[in-house]
Amino acid sequence: MVVSHFLKWIDTARVSERAAAASALARAYINSDLPFEDRCAAEAALTLLLDDASSKVRLAIAEALSMSHHAPLQIISALASDQPEVAAMVLARSPLLTDADLIDRVAGGQKATQKLIADRPVVSMSLAAAIAEIGEPEACAVLLTNSGADIASLSFRRMAERHGHLALVREALISDARLPADCRHMLLVKLGETLKTSPLVVALMGAARADRVMRDACVKASVTLIERTRAEEHAALIEHLRLRGDLTASFIIRTIAHGKVDFFGSALVALAQQSEQRVRALLAGGHDVALQALFRNAGLAAATHGIILRALKVWREVANGKRVAGVQEVSWLMLKELGGQSAEGDLAGLVKSIHLEALRENARGHALAIAAA
Repeated sequence: MVVSHFLKWIDTARVSERAAAASALARAYINSDLPFEDRCAAEAALTLLLDDASSKVRLAIAEALSMSHHAPLQIISALASDQPEVAAMVLARSPLLTDADLIDRVAGGQKATQKLIADRPVVSMSLAAAIAEIGEPEACAVLLTNSGADIASLSFRRMAERHGHLALVREALISDARLPADCRHMLLVKLGETLKTSPLVVALMGAARADRVMRDACVKASVTLIERTRAEEHAALIEHLRLRGDLTASFIIRTIAHGKVDFFGSALVALAQQSEQRVRALLAGGHDVALQALFRNAGLAAATHGIILRALKVWREVANGKRVAGVQEVSWLMLKELGGQSAEGDLAGLVKSIHLEALRENARGHALAIAAA
């Protein structure tokens, strides 16, 4: 259809006819080698159609142009600001919209728009950062499930801080293998805080007991979290724990009792301000005097040195293949270092609790193995 004829015809054509013709004209514009004059005329006609009273006509243009690198920029920009049904096509797919364009629209705060942008085939790190910083929870959840999104560690943290108390975002964060370890710990804490304030939990346990139970559960979960944390993430997790006040002597004793020697070493590097190479060498084969000096520099009380040394020696033997032992055996030897079952005091109570937890866990595993046989 010649463009001049088309422009005369649209005033009398039905909506369905205008939409079909608009789609054909848009596809001809991006797919055909039109002469320069025809190309200019087609662009003018498409621009005129942006004022069509029917959204079906504009939607037809959006469908035809949304994935093209050669579409007229002013038309794409206008369609992106159209009513949601029309704009969705362009916002979700157009390669002509820059990060600045998309960030401006994210800042507009409309939930549907944010979700469309978060689900684009490619989301740059800067655009992901904008969604993490100001996006609605639903948009953040969509972003986290988008394999084409490049999300920085800082953006993960912002989403965890802003929306980690919401199950929708928390589950999406935890399911993402890219989530940094310190963010996982943050979510554990947020979950614990949510549970301990639950009316049902408070009614069943009372506020004080709920707080204590949830705090203990978070500590145990944090130790388990270390198992899934890469060594290169240890420093970030330790700094996060330190800033929260969770990198306590009792937590460190739990880590060594559970055989998290690499994490224990990373904690000593941070607390004692020693080189990683020196700390690793001491943990692998250092004498007691040198290790105790390291513990003092890390701020560990003298009363804890003996049980830490006892556990460390056992884990060395396990690592060298000279012994078979687990948390149950190690915690029992640590308790013997304090005087056995008759030992009293906070430190003995901590080691006893670790030992009893290990006994229960091993018994549970044994019972399940028998049942499965």
